[in-house]
Amino acid sequence: MVYRARDEKLQRDVAIKVLPAGALGDETARKRFHQEALALSRINHPNIGTVHEFGSEGPVNFLVMEYVAGSTVSEKVGGSPVPEREILHLGLQLAEGLAAAHAHGVVHRDLKPNNLRVTPDDRLKILDFGLAMLLGPGGEPAPTQSLTESYAAPGTLPYMAPEQVSGEAVDPRTDLYAAGGVLYEMATGQRPFGQDREPMRLMHAILYDTPRPPSASNPKITPALEGVILKCLEKNPEHRYQSAKELVADLRRLTAGSTMVPVQRREPPRRRRLMWEAALGIAVALAVAFALVPGNWRERLTGTPGTKIRSLAVLPLQNLSGDPEQDYFADGMTDELITDLGKISSLRVVSRTSVMQYKGTHKTVPKIAGELGVDAVVEGSVLRSGEQARISATLIQAKPERQLWGDSYEGSLKDVFKLQGEVAQAVARQIEIKLTPQEQAQLGGDRAVDPEAHDPYLRGLYYLNQRTAESLKKSIEYFQMAIAKDPNYALAYSGLANAYHLLPVYSDLSPKEYHERAQAAALKAVQLDDSLAQAHTSLAAIAADDDWDFAGAERQFRRAISLNPNYATAHQWYAQCLTYMGRFDEAITEIEKAQELDPLSLIIRVTAGDILTRAGKYDGAIDQLRKALDLQKNYPLTHQALRDAYEYKGMYQEAIAESETAAVTQGESAEEASREAATLREAYSRDGEKGYWRARVERAEEDARKGKIINYDESPYNIARFYARLGNADAAVKWLRKALEGREIALAYVRTAPEFQSLQSDPRVRKILEQAGFSQ
Repeated sequence: MVYRARDEKLQRDVAIKVLPAGALGDETARKRFHQEALALSRINHPNIGTVHEFGSEGPVNFLVMEYVAGSTVSEKVGGSPVPEREILHLGLQLAEGLAAAHAHGVVHRDLKPNNLRVTPDDRLKILDFGLAMLLGPGGEPAPTQSLTESYAAPGTLPYMAPEQVSGEAVDPRTDLYAAGGVLYEMATGQRPFGQDREPMRLMHAILYDTPRPPSASNPKITPALEGVILKCLEKNPEHRYQSAKELVADLRRLTAGSTMVPVQRREPPRRRRLMWEAALGIAVALAVAFALVPGNWRERLTGTPGTKIRSLAVLPLQNLSGDPEQDYFADGMTDELITDLGKISSLRVVSRTSVMQYKGTHKTVPKIAGELGVDAVVEGSVLRSGEQARISATLIQAKPERQLWGDSYEGSLKDVFKLQGEVAQAVARQIEIKLTPQEQAQLGGDRAVDPEAHDPYLRGLYYLNQRTAESLKKSIEYFQMAIAKDPNYALAYSGLANAYHLLPVYSDLSPKEYHERAQAAALKAVQLDDSLAQAHTSLAAIAADDDWDFAGAERQFRRAISLNPNYATAHQWYAQCLTYMGRFDEAITEIEKAQELDPLSLIIRVTAGDILTRAGKYDGAIDQLRKALDLQKNYPLTHQALRDAYEYKGMYQEAIAESETAAVTQGESAEEASREAATLREAYSRDGEKGYWRARVERAEEDARKGKIINYDESPYNIARFYARLGNADAAVKWLRKALEGREIALAYVRTAPEFQSLQSDPRVRKILEQAGFSQ
């Protein structure tokens, strides 16, 4: 029995296939049930139903699968022909799903309209691999995994191929025969050999009779589609399509409007055969000549663009273990695959922050690709079992949506980098990206890893990416565990450096203490492996933020970006470094690159708004920050940055509203924030800008005395800024000295901020900047 159920943990509907107690009492039944789970777990494809979990609860055995809403192909047909356009649309998806299954060595053996479901968004899904057979490395049935010994003729009789009926060996071409039966039924509303034949007569017809041409029942069917269907239904497997990819190619040509597809094999009379051979010769000559035309001219002549993929996103890999505790492993493998592909300079790869927002999503590939601005996506899954791991990946082009490649890679956990490298290289080959020698070496994946060190490293990565004080502390513990297992594990040191660097940002811990630890970990990572972009990025950020060594930071950022051009964080932090140096045009270029790589990242969008404000591009800043609010309404830094942009533009009423919201999101009570906003409005109404800034500085100094942190207004740099707005040079200088004593990196902005322009010639300010090491 199959039930629809609700997975409360992951908030999704699922289909549960349950066998009654005792149903798997014999070995054959147990093999058949586990066969379905194993077959499905090996495949990840948009046209194949996904298995989430399988197991037993007491005497009850169950399989948890993707719930697929919609209707079956059998219900769509209902005894009447389906329009040819829909046959091609669904048939192409069926063929692409079979190509993916066959690529994984899986033969379905029971394709029929009832096992094909069409979702409300018109996507076909192949279901029920209960009779699937797994092929061995040579394409032969795997002895320990085949059900043939127990079921001489598995399948559903009206759709069985002749070799199934006669008990002979089956292979992927057997599924193509069944696919022909499905296409025939869609085209005519009838099965190839009638609806109600007695089993023995039906078996005889499958083995010896020629199916009636579909056009005899439905004259609207074109000869080209009829030829495809009849080729699938050839008795001799050698005369059928030899692979699902061939069927995909022919259906795709028909979908595009071409009629040049193979027809049913028939021996023509001699004269017709000679004419056919002459025509074929001309066609071959034209095809050769056409092939010699440069690619861009071919595209213009045909009106069909070639497959050019220059940007992609790796969607979160599915955890096929059935254990939510293993999510860290799937997420970590996703991170590492993104990092590997990110090393390819001629390919734009979307960063983790953006793609992780699609974890568990039901959005279509074209929808996701459109939102991320990419040409293709990589979908896949990971399964860890003991000391073994398997990565399955599928490359799907977005427009038109079609699978370009799919494969699985299995090996020991100690060779996990090799498996990831093989996936990345395969993707690069499929999209015809030329790798530089350096990139080829980086993707070689020959490094072995201690699984006992790699596991805590992946756990550390999982917590690092949650970006909270508690999760960062946990990540530090796991990275330290990984280093204890393998003192030469460069990636663990790199992760530790990132965690140390970020912890003070998300807590009230001392930046100086943790920056020193971050620097030591990053230096160790680079010493062990100079090719880690993350480690060089950490060193660069520490050089800029803690040491105020902007030239040294720039060298490290450039090194990081050369190693991984798709590392969005490197571009983001480099943009901030360039802003400190007053190089705004370059900073804007870098932050725009970061946004291209991580379009859904909230912090990158807020950083972009802040940089545009400091560059004097206030309208652009306000636009960016309003878009950031669409990503998340209650992020304090967004409201703070938007308030600053409004202030610079002279929009004080809007600035007051944002200041109030920022205070609430920072933890201040709504009542207190409202009172402060009222004070600002009254001061602005009474005395204009001067009144506004006077109220701001009074509140900031009071908070500084109390040690109260609201919106960072109480920092010495900001108080100096407020006094500069009021024209009080002495007070501004006093607080700039305090900013220097506290090593506030914002002091670098004194050289470019509009409010300090009148103080640039003040010798006291010049001395402060000299002591800070900032040239004017």
